[in-house]
Amino acid sequence: MNLFTDLRGTVLAALEQMTEAGELPKGLDFSNVAVEPPRDPAHGDMATNAAMVLAKPARAKPRDIAEKLAARLTDPRISSAEVAGPGFLNLRLAPDIWRGVVKAAIEGGEDFGRSQIGADIRVNVEFVSANPTGPMHVGHVRGAVFGDALANLLDFSGHDVTREYYINDGGAQVDVLARSAYERYREANGLEPAISEGLYPGDYLIPVGEALKAKYGDTLLNKPEEDWLDDIREFATQAMMQMIRDDLDALGVRMDVYSSEKALYGSGKIEAAIERLDSMGLIYRGVLEPPKGKLPEDWEEREQMLFRSTAHGDDVDRPIQKSDGAWTYFAPDIAYHWDKIDRGFDQLIDVFGADHGGYVKRMNAAVKALSNGRVPLDIKLIQLVKLFRNGEPFKMSKRAGTFVTLRDVVEEAGADVTRFIMLTRKNDAPLDFDFAKVLEQSKDNPVWYVQYASARVHSVLRRAREAGIDVSDKMLLSADLARISHPAELDLAKKVAEWPRLVEHAARAHEPHRIAFFLYDIASELHSLWNRGNDDASLRFVQDDDFAASQAKIALVRAVGVVISCGLGILGVASAEEMR
Repeated sequence: MNLFTDLRGTVLAALEQMTEAGELPKGLDFSNVAVEPPRDPAHGDMATNAAMVLAKPARAKPRDIAEKLAARLTDPRISSAEVAGPGFLNLRLAPDIWRGVVKAAIEGGEDFGRSQIGADIRVNVEFVSANPTGPMHVGHVRGAVFGDALANLLDFSGHDVTREYYINDGGAQVDVLARSAYERYREANGLEPAISEGLYPGDYLIPVGEALKAKYGDTLLNKPEEDWLDDIREFATQAMMQMIRDDLDALGVRMDVYSSEKALYGSGKIEAAIERLDSMGLIYRGVLEPPKGKLPEDWEEREQMLFRSTAHGDDVDRPIQKSDGAWTYFAPDIAYHWDKIDRGFDQLIDVFGADHGGYVKRMNAAVKALSNGRVPLDIKLIQLVKLFRNGEPFKMSKRAGTFVTLRDVVEEAGADVTRFIMLTRKNDAPLDFDFAKVLEQSKDNPVWYVQYASARVHSVLRRAREAGIDVSDKMLLSADLARISHPAELDLAKKVAEWPRLVEHAARAHEPHRIAFFLYDIASELHSLWNRGNDDASLRFVQDDDFAASQAKIALVRAVGVVISCGLGILGVASAEEMR
C-alpha cells in the first residue's frame, strides 16, 4: 500500500480530465508530477507540484492550473485541496485514511512496504572485492555493509538481485602474497623469515606458513622461486579468501557468486571482449598524450592498443594492452563486465572505494559500448571511514601489519551496531566511527535510539498481555481504530504511511542510508508520543480501564514496530526486543 502513489494516480487522472476538457493542452509530459509530504506539516498531509511543473509547457499560470486541478480532485479520501504560494496544491486527507494505513501495516507484516518497481529486473551488485592478500580492514566494512544493504533494498523493491565478489587474483599483488607466505613457511620450519620491504608482514600469514609446512614439510626449502611460486600463490590465495569469507560472515554478508580475475586469463574472454569493441571501431593503436603536470620519470611516448572510451563519455582514451603485449589492468575488468552482461543482467552496480574515482568514466564507457547502451552501470564510491577511540584516531597501514581489521570492529562494537552506523551517512560522504559514541545510550546514537524504539514496541505488547489484553494481529485488526484520534497519534500513523514511498525512492536512488534516516525519524515520533503519555494519561498505549482504546493504540504501536522491523531487516540489523 503506497498511499502517495495512489494519490498521485488520482492527480494524474484529474490532469487527464483537464486535458480532455481543453483546460490543458494535449501531449503534456506528466512524468515529473509528484505527490509527496509537504516540507511543513502545517500545510497539509500531502502536496503536489503538478501546477508548477506543467505551467511553462502549458503556457499557463501555475495558480490557474492548481485551482482547476483542486476542483477536480473529488476523491473521497481527500478532505480538502488548497492552493498555496505560486501554485502548490496542498492536500488534507480524512483521518480514517491514516487509520487504514495502521491496518495495512499490520496485515502486511514483514512484507509491508514491499514494492514491485523492480519488476524482476536482474541486478548484479558487485561489492567488497578486496584483494585476497589479507583479512579485511575497517575500510572494507563500509563497502560491504553498503553493498549488502543496497542488495537487500533492491530485493525488497522487487528486483532479482545477485551479490557478487570479484576476486582480484590476477595481478602482481598475489605474487607478493605468495612470497610473503613462503617466508612464514620458512619460519614454521625454524628459520628466520626474511620479510623485506614490499612483502606483507602481518601475523595473519603465520597460520598459512604452518599450514604450508603441514602440507609440504621442508621439501620447498632452498628451492628456487619458480618451483614453488604457483603452488604457494594458489594455496595462500585460497586461505585468504576463506579468511575474507569468515570476516564477511561475521558481518552478516553472504555472497551469491565469487568470480575470479585469474580465471579470465587464458579463457579467451578478454580477447572476446576486446574483439567486440574492435568490431565497433573502438579499438586502435595509438600514442597517448603525456599526463598533465610534471611528467613521471619513467614516462615515455610509445604506441599501444587503446580503447576509444571518449566515444562514450570518457575524458581520454584508455590503454588496454601494453607495448610488450601484456594486458593492462583495465582489460580484464572490461572482460569481467562483458561476462556480467553476457549472463543476462539488466543492470550492473559496482561498489568501489573512493580511490577508484578515476575508474568511473572508463568503466561506464566500456559497459555502454559492450551493451549498446542497454545495460546501465551505476558505480557507487565509498568514502573513507575514520576510526576513533574516545576521540583519538586510529591509524591503519596494511603493509605495516598494524591495521584495524573488520573482525576487530565487529567483535568490539557488534555486527548490528557496525552495520547501522556505517549507513548513517551517504556513501560518498566521509564517516567517523568512534567506539565510545556508537555504544553510547543516548538520542545522539542513532542505532541505540532506533533499537530503543523497537524495544518499547515489544515492551508495550508485553505489558498489554500481562494486563489480559489480546494483542494478536487478528484482534488488533478488528480494533476500533477510530479511538486513534489525537493529532500526535495521527502524525505517527502518517509517518507509517511514508514507509512504502521511502522504500521506492531509496531503491530508485540506490541509497540505503535513507532507510537509516527514516528509522531514526519514526523512532523519534514514537518516543515523542511515549513521552506525551507521561503527562497525558489518555495518550498512554495501555489504558487500564479501557481495553478497546488500548487495542486501538497498541495497533498503532504494532504498525510502527512493523516498519522498524522491515527497515532494520533491509539494513541487515536484528530488531531489539529489550534493551540490556
